[in-house]
Amino acid sequence: MSDIKLPCDISAKVDEICSRHGNSPGELINILHEAQHLMGYLPEDMQRLIAARLGIPVSRVYGVVTFYAFFTMTAKGKYPISVCMGTACYVRGSEKLLEEFKRVLGIDVGQTTPDGKFSLDCLRCVGACGLAPVVMIGDKVYGRLQPVDVKRILDELE
Repeated sequence: MSDIKLPCDISAKVDEICSRHGNSPGELINILHEAQHLMGYLPEDMQRLIAARLGIPVSRVYGVVTFYAFFTMTAKGKYPISVCMGTACYVRGSEKLLEEFKRVLGIDVGQTTPDGKFSLDCLRCVGACGLAPVVMIGDKVYGRLQPVDVKRILDELE
């Protein structure tokens, strides 16, 4: 375990999360959800620590993390941007919105700006089809957007 390099406070919190769930492998998804909230993502060392606490192979933890889209192994920006690419949003122009976010931010999908402020991803459906096209920034939903709205929204966040 000495080769796991996480801040001591994070390691202690992961230990506490695992203990609260009885160190039960059957609670892996719940543990991963809580652990992801600590740093915003699930780095390899955190996955290894969870596997050790639950007495399961790291490959099992990694398999769950990579299977479910709501888990991530990469750090997100302060403002995580998710462009909906579901059918309604796509038909109403989400692809053009995505291209504009990429152009203005200078990053591609799955990347974070060098200053750590913004990260860009796509998702399948937000469940707000009546507002299509939709973008989520953090927990806030922006609807009926056009590419011309992108710069204004980003400026408001800065």
